[in-house]
This record gives sequence, structure tokens and C-alpha cells, in this order.
Amino acid sequence: MNDVFDALSHPIRREVLTLLKSGGKSAGELAEQFPVSKPTMSGHFTKLKSAGLICGEQRGGSIIYTLNLSLLEEALLGFVDRMGIDPEGASHRNIGESA
Repeated sequence: MNDVFDALSHPIRREVLTLLKSGGKSAGELAEQFPVSKPTMSGHFTKLKSAGLICGEQRGGSIIYTLNLSLLEEALLGFVDRMGIDPEGASHRNIGESA
């Protein structure tokens, strides 16, 4: 769980996850979205893979990254449980209603 939160602590890594919501993308497609070097992006990809948040698959000369939705779901549910939040109750509250 600590690896997941560490990976999520950087805004570029969070944005990579957002970009992958629409489907798999190559490392190059992702890297061109950010004003940082390719080695820096490689480090971000490594951190996300190590945390299990993304998967990388070699296709031809590219690595295609996809979200690991099962781990994201597990991490979110674990966080909700640690915070003592009832996910069922939270989803039924109206916006602006206090807990």
C-alpha cells in the first residue's frame, strides 16, 4: 500500500494514470504529453509499474502501458477501510451533505 501512495504522490504519475483511463498508450505517446526528458518519464513509468498501478507490454519496438484496474480498486478500497469510511453510505450522500 505504501508503494501505491508513494507512486501517486507525484502529479506527473497521477496524470499518466488519467491518460491511461481511455486505453493503452505507448511510452512515447505518454512522454510527449509532459515537458520532461524521456529518462525522467522512464523513472515515472518504473515507479508506477513497481507499485503495480500500470502494466507494460512490449509490442514491436514500443512498450504499451495500461492501467492495472484491479490494484487501483484494491488500493482505493483499502484506503477507504483505513479511513473508516463506509463506501455504500458515502455513495448515497448528497453533494454538500456532511458526514
